[in-house]
Amino acid sequence: MIAPEPIRRTAPPLAGREIASQRWSDLTFLHWRVDPARVAPLLPPGVAPDEFDGGTWVGLIPFLLDRATLFGGRPVPYVGRFVEINVRLYGVGASGRRGVVFRSLEASRLAAVLAARAVFGLPYFWSRTTMDAEGDAIRYRSRRHGGGASSAVVSRPGEMVEADPLADFLTARWGMFTARRGRTRFLPNEHEPWPVHSAELLELDDELVAAAGLPGVTDRAPDSVLFSPGVTTRFGRDQ
Repeated sequence: MIAPEPIRRTAPPLAGREIASQRWSDLTFLHWRVDPARVAPLLPPGVAPDEFDGGTWVGLIPFLLDRATLFGGRPVPYVGRFVEINVRLYGVGASGRRGVVFRSLEASRLAAVLAARAVFGLPYFWSRTTMDAEGDAIRYRSRRHGGGASSAVVSRPGEMVEADPLADFLTARWGMFTARRGRTRFLPNEHEPWPVHSAELLELDDELVAAAGLPGVTDRAPDSVLFSPGVTTRFGRDQ
């Protein structure tokens, strides 16, 4: 494996036609530093834990997804708008390319869950997800249908963050690794540089990270709490 590519706040342009786009809004980024040895068995073949500051990182990220399109078409009504909460890890491929690995994604639209599982092999779960303003704070909730894992997060956005290498490491990710039919694939994306803010975590009651194979992580306070008002993201064909 060669050295990881540099972290870049600006995405490399997509090669070829855009296959989908989404708006991601009001994101809270909760992250915990963990031993890379805990994460390595959870990554697709050929992907190693990406490290920063002596460890790799586990993310719990709730937000609103909307304005979803396919192949440059009009936004998909209803199905293309929902609150999502995902658990993600950070990996480096054999070529040095950096990306995220999703361990789980919660969504309230069953059709979107089934489509994402079938087309991209993503571990989406059908859940009841909500996001509500509480004064200057935001409350996110999720519970899987059938009595499965749940999560509740309340955060308060703060001031703009400038020139933070850790924030760039955790947010400036230009693709995701997936394993399908015995092969590891990379699905690239691009968007404008993240507008990143500090944030205060007011409440956390989470079972999703443990259900994703990392019990005990959310028993302690996150090592990083960030917020972003959002970006519009475009996806290219997998590689």
